[in-house]
Amino acid sequence: MRSRYLATVAVALLAGGLAACSGGDEGTADAGAAKGGPIAVNASDTGCEVGLTDVDAGTVQFKVTNKGGKVTEFYVYAAGDRVMGEVENIAPGLSRDLHVELPAGTYETACKPGMIGKGIRGPLKVNGSAAPLTEDAALKDATDSYSRYVKSQTDALLVKTQEFVDAVKAGDVAKAKALFPIARTYWERIEPVAEIFGDLDPKIDGREEVVEEGMKFTGFHAIERDLWKTGDISKSGPMADELMVNIKEIVAKANAEQLSPLQLANGAKELLDEVATGKITGEEDRYSHTDLWDFNANVEGSKAAIAALRPALEQRNADLVKQLDTEFANVDAALSKHRAGDGWKLHNELSQDDLKALSDAINALAEPISKVAPVVAK
Repeated sequence: MRSRYLATVAVALLAGGLAACSGGDEGTADAGAAKGGPIAVNASDTGCEVGLTDVDAGTVQFKVTNKGGKVTEFYVYAAGDRVMGEVENIAPGLSRDLHVELPAGTYETACKPGMIGKGIRGPLKVNGSAAPLTEDAALKDATDSYSRYVKSQTDALLVKTQEFVDAVKAGDVAKAKALFPIARTYWERIEPVAEIFGDLDPKIDGREEVVEEGMKFTGFHAIERDLWKTGDISKSGPMADELMVNIKEIVAKANAEQLSPLQLANGAKELLDEVATGKITGEEDRYSHTDLWDFNANVEGSKAAIAALRPALEQRNADLVKQLDTEFANVDAALSKHRAGDGWKLHNELSQDDLKALSDAINALAEPISKVAPVVAK
């Protein structure tokens, strides 16, 4: 499948920054956990061996090593497939860490070889109680600040998506094409929050591959296909209405969600992963080639999460904040070369050298971003 191949290539190229560490855990899956370290997860193409399945409440750290041949993901789910934490795009032979804050309860872990389907699941029980990270005043302020940011973006998402839907239903192809990347900008800025809620994300933002996972192909990218591939949106109205219904639902859920500071830290990293596996390759907006709108929005969303955490990070690791500022500025500079009026050049207008320069900038930013969650978890 082309998009999965491209994602695999992108992960391999960017592994130095995005993987945050290389090599695998040569011991059994409980090697680290037995010593009070991270819980080792050995992921393969057919298995998901989690070192501990009964843990204490509070901050839990997993070290996920991909011992298979496919790019994989690791998730911690609460009831209803609500995502408590995730780490994506783990290339074969590499390891990634996940820090997640878990109150007492029953959860599921999941490895997803090939990054598709429901995954290889197992139970996870969390016992006792622990003081939430938000007892730290700076971290509480961070979540409050980021919640206000999410509210501002979801307000705009509702407005611009409705304009897009109205244009589709009116059969105005030119207007719908112009509004497509603008509406998606607000979605891409808050995607880590949107991804928390079960299958709403793939209904809104899934690519054609969701069909292979047993889902209908709907949402932004299905309409994108109609707009750019066929140019016929005469039958796209019901799908546009469904998109709006799903957007309204996810906006309500996102604004009601009480986020953990670790979700901000992990979300900042996830947005860079989105750039690396979708925007750099051009597989996400494969019909419109408007990937740079999404690229910029992902970087802006990552920057907003870090900005919310900034006071806490300055207290705990001021040097890391300086490094983040430098690398964000470098990404902005690399991206700004591809401005076109009020928007961006199309992905298929960029050369391989252009894409490599953007990859290098994201790679350099990924390294300090990977350090944010451990600092927050202290």
